[in-house]
Amino acid sequence: MLSPHEVATLMLVQGASDHTELDRADLKALREHQLVNLEDIASGHRPYVTSKGGAVLEAIARIR
Repeated sequence: MLSPHEVATLMLVQGASDHTELDRADLKALREHQLVNLEDIASGHRPYVTSKGGAVLEAIARIR
């Protein structure tokens, strides 16, 4: 089960281009659930939503 903060972080990862303000604990939890992964870029790491994370977001969108 994801916390509301983790769900919000997942949504932000999907929609935001600036990921500097994301909570590291929430990102860690999302990575442990395999909903987010990190991409290596020149300036460090950038989170992105995995296919499993995308499926969770689609399910959330259907129930709204």
